[in-house]
Amino acid sequence: MTTTATAFADLHVAGEPLVLYNVWDAGSAQAVAAAGAKAIATGSASVAAAQGFADGERLPLDDLERTVRQIAVHVSQPVSVDLEGGYGRSPEVVAATAVRLASAGAVGCNFEDQIVGGDGIYSIDEQRARINAIAEAVSGNGLGMHINARTDLFLKETDERRHADLISAAVERAVAYREAGAGSFFVPWLADLDLIANLCDRVALPVNVMMRDGMPGIAELAAAGVARISYGPGPHRRAMAQLTADAAAIFGAA
Repeated sequence: MTTTATAFADLHVAGEPLVLYNVWDAGSAQAVAAAGAKAIATGSASVAAAQGFADGERLPLDDLERTVRQIAVHVSQPVSVDLEGGYGRSPEVVAATAVRLASAGAVGCNFEDQIVGGDGIYSIDEQRARINAIAEAVSGNGLGMHINARTDLFLKETDERRHADLISAAVERAVAYREAGAGSFFVPWLADLDLIANLCDRVALPVNVMMRDGMPGIAELAAAGVARISYGPGPHRRAMAQLTADAAAIFGAA
């Protein structure tokens, strides 16, 4: 792991969470950096939408690589990229994707266990192999990348009353992902503060949550032991809503 990647990893402190207001291009990255952000992170849906694509690896990898390179050139903070599912299923393909983006300047990545373009999520053994391939390939190429291993267990379960039943399964995945080389554990859509605190107590990895409607505040999440807070597609959606409203006021749209 390079010095910059190590510095990024060191920002993940339980109780003093790293807050990431997700960006989508070099300009938005500069704006967030100027506001005082300690690190810069992209969101896959935002980067894709900014270039006219839907989420889910619809954005060509060449375009994602170009965006990461442009962001890394224009900010001094560590840059983390949303890798989604790695633009492939096999460990070899996802490792090659990670090396490309690390070479472009990313020192961190989100890497999810849902099957992009398919159904469900990868088995623990499959995802452990994919994470390990990324860790070994990046290191083997003399690069550094903090892997934020995302589980989609909670995102896939639309009935939030059942999220309590998924905590043990999430803990099992966190253990496996840590053994494979992950540096933190991302649980998007988990919003119940007691469940978040329980997960933080049971997981050795720093825990990352995503802000959305119904989430506790930053101070409450910090007290629960959260080490990283992301904003996902929210910043881009709010920026575009404001842009649309401003344009509508000029053009007289309803």
